[in-house]
Amino acid sequence: MRESGGKRHAEIAGAGIGGLTTAAALAQRGWSVTVHERASTLRTFGAGIYIWSNGLRVLKAIGAYDRATVGAHIGPEFHTRDHDDITMEEIPINGPGDARLVTILRETLINTLVDVCREAGVDIRTGSEAVGATPEGELLLADGTRCEADLVVGADGINSRVRDSLDLLLYRRDLGYGAIRMLIPRARGDVPHEDENRYIEYFSGSRRILYTPASADDLYVALCCGADDAEALKVPANRALWTQSFPHLANLIVRFGDAGRWDVFEVAKLKRWSKGRVAIVGDAAHAMPPYLGQGGGCALMNGLALAVSVADAADIGTALGEWEARERPLTEHTQDTAENLGSMNTWPDDVRSAVLKIVGKSRELGEQRMKTARHVPTGTEAFPL
Repeated sequence: MRESGGKRHAEIAGAGIGGLTTAAALAQRGWSVTVHERASTLRTFGAGIYIWSNGLRVLKAIGAYDRATVGAHIGPEFHTRDHDDITMEEIPINGPGDARLVTILRETLINTLVDVCREAGVDIRTGSEAVGATPEGELLLADGTRCEADLVVGADGINSRVRDSLDLLLYRRDLGYGAIRMLIPRARGDVPHEDENRYIEYFSGSRRILYTPASADDLYVALCCGADDAEALKVPANRALWTQSFPHLANLIVRFGDAGRWDVFEVAKLKRWSKGRVAIVGDAAHAMPPYLGQGGGCALMNGLALAVSVADAADIGTALGEWEARERPLTEHTQDTAENLGSMNTWPDDVRSAVLKIVGKSRELGEQRMKTARHVPTGTEAFPL
């Protein structure tokens, strides 16, 4: 349906990274766009987020880069450490020829995307819950409203009702592993001075601690463990238990607060990313474990690419098929690579340490791991960041 002024119209379910990116990119291409968010506010859960070069290029393309990266942390390396605090892998970043990585607060990213959307004329409605869609281009709301559109986008997360109303889910798998995520103030002495600005993932048995400076003042910490590790996944975090596993991080662990949230890692794959005039983006389409830090990056890429594909398309359905054919292979490579990295969670410490020290020197494996980070997404340019 075109509005009276001749504009094409999109209805989007979900005001997360994928939904807001799609909304901004469509509005900037002359579409009218309404975003429906079931929550009463646009506030996000307090945590940090990794944005690699591919995601940064998307932020540049939609005019969000400068604001989204204010106060961002730019680390010199990413380290993987074993149970003895010995580096198994060291991934250079942010140097000449390297992929770029910044970490920011998720709230900063969402707020910036909201601002960019509103500047482009996007109508964002909170307390508006989507419960389904029709292939003909209707978004169905919980209050019974049927919103007609030229394009409907389901960006309503892993539990997407838009996706499920169209029978698009191929499978959804609980990986039996997850994380308690929290933000705490940064403080000297949490880790040795030389490690303060690095991104570090520590292993001990089947547990991991991810240390991520997210700004000059904020530290993002993820405590990762199996879903059957009942004491480790308790919130507030069991400081004594985590200190026993990571004695070299005692200074950090003692400062864990009572906040935090346990989330299980999942993978979702669809039969198709679209049906009729409805497209699915973000975790609703391609949920993945966070081992590559690309969940947000893929949502950014696929949201912009969707807008580019349909912007002036004569037939929306055909354009959506072409969008999926072009974008899905890299996204599924990212999903599969991330899921494979999770296999080491159950390895004995000594085996994992030995393997990673060898794997970390493999150029071919490194290129596969960094393929998404180095990608120049559809609708962006290969300029220096």
